[in-house]
Amino acid sequence: MSNSNGLGDKIKGKVNQVKGEAKDQIGNATDNKKLQAEGKIDKAKGNIQEKVGEVKDRR
Repeated sequence: MSNSNGLGDKIKGKVNQVKGEAKDQIGNATDNKKLQAEGKIDKAKGNIQEKVGEVKDRR
């Protein structure tokens, strides 16, 4: 990967977490189960991306 440190992954992870939280909350407020599910997936994806960035920083 062109970014040898994990900063890029950590930033992408945080963005996905925030996006996922927004979708989850909007889905909850509108009783939209599909949007809630998408939000939960985005949050999980963000958590994984952030962990990847942390691992890269340790190398």
